Parts: sequence; structure tokens; C-alpha cells
Amino acid sequence: MFSGLRTSLRLLGQQASKSFLKSSTEQNKSLVLCARAMSAAADKSYEFKTLKVHSPAEFVKHVELNRPERLNAMNMDFWREMVECFDKLAEDEDCRVVILSGSGKAFTSGLDLADNGLFQIIMADEDCSRKAFKMNKAIPKFQESFSAIEKCPKPVIAAVHSACIGGGIDMISACDIRFCTQDAWFQIKEVDVGLAADVGTLQRFPRIVGNDSLTRELVYTARKFYSDEAKSIGFVSRVLVDKDQMMKTALDMASTIAAKSPVAVQGSKINLVYSRDHSVPEGLDYNAKWNITMLQSEDVMKAASAFMNKTKPVFSKL
Repeated sequence: MFSGLRTSLRLLGQQASKSFLKSSTEQNKSLVLCARAMSAAADKSYEFKTLKVHSPAEFVKHVELNRPERLNAMNMDFWREMVECFDKLAEDEDCRVVILSGSGKAFTSGLDLADNGLFQIIMADEDCSRKAFKMNKAIPKFQESFSAIEKCPKPVIAAVHSACIGGGIDMISACDIRFCTQDAWFQIKEVDVGLAADVGTLQRFPRIVGNDSLTRELVYTARKFYSDEAKSIGFVSRVLVDKDQMMKTALDMASTIAAKSPVAVQGSKINLVYSRDHSVPEGLDYNAKWNITMLQSEDVMKAASAFMNKTKPVFSKL
């Protein structure tokens, strides 16, 4: 099988060399410098009250929860801005990977009970049916704040330090990759405030950890679980010594992913999400139809050429 693959790649490489090896090293350098300049300029359009966005490396965006004085509690501005931010990242040609972290002492303390539209509806002096109609409109909007992360075709790496409570679990469950520090701890807190989690934890967390009994234990008891347990159950893939080491590791991984074909990476995310929610035959059929077009991408030829010539491929923006 591997010898056949090598032969195919060699043939692709020979064809690709004729088409794609015209670019010089200086041209590649110019492309990199241009991309960096455009990326820095694009950051100016990411202006939010609760989020801070910058570009720590080429094609990498860092979204930082930015209410440290409130332990990054999720207020009404936050719920709206998450959708705006990730919708924009989804369309940003200068973004191929996103790192999501929290500023200050903790990743997030979850829902801001003092600034929450649902509680205003609940406490209103109004007929319960009319309240229900309003809540039926409001809750899906909250859900979209984290579904926007999953819908964004760019991989999102969550970097968690200290506390990740309530809505924080919902949020990072929608991310692609999760890292945490040794001092990190997690809590599905909603039952302690008298409600069932309704913005993603109950739908995504069980699929991530693959343990129904443990999921129900954590949901029903609202007990804390720490970094070692989070790693052992597969909720996070890496535990780092401290935040500095975690952010360095996240950036290194983001840069590695960003250097690969955006057609391949984003196509992989889209197919992974689809296959999670469908049967194996449905997932295979969707994947086949996807690759009918995507296998004809210039990225395939560029990757093959780079493989044969032992060079680093440079992929066009998507």
C-alpha cells in the first residue's frame, strides 16, 4: 500500500513541479510578509467589550476572554460578541486556526447572574405563557454563541487555566482541541443554580468523553473535576505545568496546523462534525461527495510537490 502511495505521490510531484516550482524563495518571503501585514491590519476590526483578539503568528488568531475583573463571567455583551467574533473568524482569509483563552486569574466563572437576559424574563410580572414565548426566542440565541465555534471551519484550540465553570464547559466542548494547566478545574455547575445546562454541555460533553455514567455523575452532582481527571477521561488532550507553557504549546500547535493546507484542514473539521452527528454510511457518503471537488485542489499538487522535493509547501489563502 505504501509503495503504491509513494509511486502516486512521485507522479503527482513530477506534474506539480512543472506548475508550482516557479515561485522563488524571495516571492515566498514576500507572500509571508504581506500576509502578516494584512493580518495585523485585520485585527483592528475585531473590537469587542468582552473579547480581545490579536495575531500571535501567521494565520493564527488568539481570542481572549477579557473581563478579568469579573473572572470572565459571561454577560449579555459576551453572548452577542461570541457570535460576531466567530462568524468573522470563519470568513477571515488571514485566519486558519484560533486559540481561545481567558485573561486574569481564571478561564471563566461561567454565567454572569447579575447581567443575564433570561433572568430578567423569568422575574418579569407577566403571564407564564408569554414568558415562555420570549424564552423560546432567547435560548437559541445563547446556544448559537457556542455553536458558532463549532460552525467556524477553522480549528479552535481551547487553553484553560484555573477555573472553568458552568458555561465554560459548554464553550470548550464546542472547541476542537482542549489544553489545560495543572491547576485547572472544571465544574458542570448548572444544577446548583436550579437549571439544566442548555447551551451545549449535555449534547457535546457525553460524545467527547464517551462515558455516559460519568457524564451523568458530573451533571447531577455538580462536583468539581481536576486536570488529571479531565485528561484521563479524554476531555482535554494535554495538561501543561502553567499558563505560559500552555500558551506556548497551543501556539506551537496552532502554527503547525496553520502551515498545512487550509482546504484539507477545514474540510477535515467539517467532515468530523458531520460524521459525529450521522451514521457511518452517511458520513462516508458525505465525505466522498466533499472530496469529489476538494481532491482537485491545487493544494494536493503543492503538497505532493513539496513531499517529493523535500521542501515546505506554501498554500494560498482560502
